[in-house]
Amino acid sequence: MCGIVGVVSNAPVNQLIYDALLLLQHRGQDAAGIVTQQERKFFMHKAKGMVRDVFRTRNMRALPGNVGLGQVRYPTAGNAYSEEEAQPFYVNAPFGLVLVHNGNLTNAHALRAELFSTDHRHTNTESDSEVLLNVLAHELDKVTRGVALAPDDVFRAVEAVHQRVRGSYAVIALIAGHGLLAFRDPYGIRPLCIGRGQDGSVIVGSESVALEGSGHVFERDIAPGEAVFVAHDGTVHARQCAPAASLNPCIFEFVYLARPDSQLDGISVYQARLNMGETLAKRVVSTVPPSEIDVVIPIPESSRPSATQVAHLLGVPYREGFVKNRYVGRTFIMPGQGVRKKSVRQKLNVIGSEFKGRNVLLVDDSIVRGTTSREIVQMARDAGAKKVYLASAAPPVRFPNVYGIDMPTKDELVAHGRTVEEVRQIIGCDALIYQDVDAMKKAIGSLNKKLDGFDASCFDGVYVTGDIDTEAILRMNGNRPRIEETEQDASRLALPNAEEA
Repeated sequence: MCGIVGVVSNAPVNQLIYDALLLLQHRGQDAAGIVTQQERKFFMHKAKGMVRDVFRTRNMRALPGNVGLGQVRYPTAGNAYSEEEAQPFYVNAPFGLVLVHNGNLTNAHALRAELFSTDHRHTNTESDSEVLLNVLAHELDKVTRGVALAPDDVFRAVEAVHQRVRGSYAVIALIAGHGLLAFRDPYGIRPLCIGRGQDGSVIVGSESVALEGSGHVFERDIAPGEAVFVAHDGTVHARQCAPAASLNPCIFEFVYLARPDSQLDGISVYQARLNMGETLAKRVVSTVPPSEIDVVIPIPESSRPSATQVAHLLGVPYREGFVKNRYVGRTFIMPGQGVRKKSVRQKLNVIGSEFKGRNVLLVDDSIVRGTTSREIVQMARDAGAKKVYLASAAPPVRFPNVYGIDMPTKDELVAHGRTVEEVRQIIGCDALIYQDVDAMKKAIGSLNKKLDGFDASCFDGVYVTGDIDTEAILRMNGNRPRIEETEQDASRLALPNAEEA
């Protein structure tokens, strides 16, 4: 999962892209990069780290130009610690191309072999984004072959990309001397939207918050399979480039990944989480009588809207019982010291008075491995809670995600192959209540009747691209990010969170 943004303006764009990346920081904290274009020359700076750390004044001064794009990276394939795999990626032909990508290609392995043997193109990293860039470059080269580039040529190249590439991809690319290209996979799994500024600038980004927060007006979502080409003068051309496109956004965006103040595919993320709270409340009532619950407490951060709605509908007080430390740094390993994993207790602290002598209902947005949930339940007990009930606003996570979320292998998922009662025993709570899959889809889908469905594969095991089987999952697991720093926290709280940005 990553955050991407691109801008065409009549004024310098470096600061604007920086500001937009800050608004998308929740989508990736591993690395950040910006590229700008002045005349026909690209200027790029990228490195590992957060946006505020990667870009200093000297870096910003070295990014001139009125056109540019940027990315914040959360690695889901390749080497998580390689500086080379930070985006944007660049190739010099045809024209000169730079690209940023949010998503995950499910046929990257086959494409990489095809690029080498048939297209005679070289890739230098393990990143599927570099594969995607080279496929786009090859198809652009085929449609131009010595003639001037027109929007129709760009769209024909994207049509060919759709025919070759499988998986999820929201893409923004710069074509040197011509303009900015943005396109989305035929299922619309990962989000992408477009907006305008009062000065005529055009901006494309992963979430509406990046547009609105940087002074632009959100216009619309880019449709599944659609390509948008923005010329340097701000003229926008758009075309549907996939013959059988359908809108099936990733439902985990609404559960956890996106900021609550964003709108994705016509749906308010905040309202989606409120709706999930309503349906979750019905599940709670069928399991635990409201009279046996003294207080509802969210597990920070993105479960708050759902927890608020649960408390309201149960008629039970809502309280903040955990305080999250937003500034937990990395663990340094000194000579003679062993590796120390960061405890959840370093990241969360309890407000003891909200737990002591009470039956508490903890509400989380989802439960993945269960290790964090187990520790949080124990923290509640240590604070004096009589009984600890746990409700998940999402259904059991039983299957790996292959479309751009670094979801663990199925053997690492606490709910895979286990009943709810078995999971409850592992976590150690007095009752465990999960959201229902169909109820979740209905609660969110009711906010936009034009949706064709959702990618809810981590909950129901149905992969919308139709090309995923056990062999494909095993192959992609082999390309999950290599973790070289063994103190890396693999707990639930290690995932990026929308409210931390």
